[in-house]
Parts: sequence; C-alpha cells; structure tokens
Amino acid sequence: MAERFRGYLPVVIDVETAGFNSRTDALLEIAAVTLTMDEQGYLIIDQSFMAEVEPFEGANLEKAALDFTGIDPYDPNRESIPEIEAMEQIFKPIRKAVKAHGCKRAILVGHNASFDHGFVSAAAARSDIKRNPFHPFSTFDTATLAGLAYGQTVLAKACDVAGIPFDGRLAHSALYDTEKTAELFCGIINRWKDLGGWDMVLALQDHD
Repeated sequence: MAERFRGYLPVVIDVETAGFNSRTDALLEIAAVTLTMDEQGYLIIDQSFMAEVEPFEGANLEKAALDFTGIDPYDPNRESIPEIEAMEQIFKPIRKAVKAHGCKRAILVGHNASFDHGFVSAAAARSDIKRNPFHPFSTFDTATLAGLAYGQTVLAKACDVAGIPFDGRLAHSALYDTEKTAELFCGIINRWKDLGGWDMVLALQDHD
C-alpha cells in the first residue's frame, strides 16, 4: 500500500455541514473509511468511523443547508459530541492505519474533495489539533476520477454506471456517502489495475 500512492494512505472522508464556508459554518457529521490492499494488490475497504458533531460556538447554521441534509443540529436523539472530540475520534484510527501500512501520511479521498478537506482542516485548526494526519493540500477527488472512468461526476450516477448500489434515501448521511465514495474509488483504482495500467507504470519504473 505504501508503494502504491507514494507513501500516502488514501482515507475516504465525507462531511455534512450547515453551509459551504468551512470557517464560519458548522460541521455536523464526519465519517471516514480507511482502505487496505488484498494479497492480489486490489484496494478494498478496511474500517469505517463516524461522529455526529455539536456546532462549534458561534457557528453559522444556514437553513437551506439544514433543509438539504435533513439534519437538526439540536435533535435530542443525535449522539453529538464537541468538535474537538469528534476530530480526535476520527483522527486516532487514521493515524493508526497510516502507521500500520508504513505510510508517512494520509491523503483525503472525497467526492468534490476540496469541500471535505476544507472543513476537516478548519475543524482541526479550531480544535488546535497539531497532528492532523492528512496532507495539507493534496487530495484525490472521486468526482474527477469518475468523470474520467465513467463519464459521470454526480456520486449517485457514477455509482450507477459503476454497478454500485446506491439508495438515494440514505444519501446525505456522512457514513453512507463515505462508504459509497470508498467503493467508487476502489472500483476505479482496481479497474485501472485490471486494464494493465498499473503494470505499465511498474514496467516503466523498472525500465528507468
């Protein structure tokens, strides 16, 4: 795994938020899926983690965003925890996975990854977390990869073309979207392997 992505461990992230501005709008849910590799060199899902998050003090809550996700930040049935606890709850197993795979850092995989990366980075900064496991700016964006591989950039449509079941009723749950994004990412990487793309890369490296 460490050799496949230049020492970085791909970790799939999805966030549900109360708006589009990572500095001012609340983070409400965050989920992560770590990946591993089987004996044949295929990328597979390893573990999933999820946290419901209390809006940070002074956070903006856009009604349109809440209507879209269907999340009530103050629902008594939500098992929400303070943002700093949520980030550590997500970061701790990621750090462990990075170490287990002999990687130097995690790299965020997301559908429109810059959005998720921005909220993760902002939450880590607000929480004064010094050991953010993710690369500070590089990401893998499945919207772009799916556009290349399947001609679709919307998650549900890309999953449909890829043969991945997708239930629209469960969409906009961080955990569900993360797991589907992980399936999509693994599928694209593994398809490239099956087409001989990775063997070609290795052959070129050996030639050099």
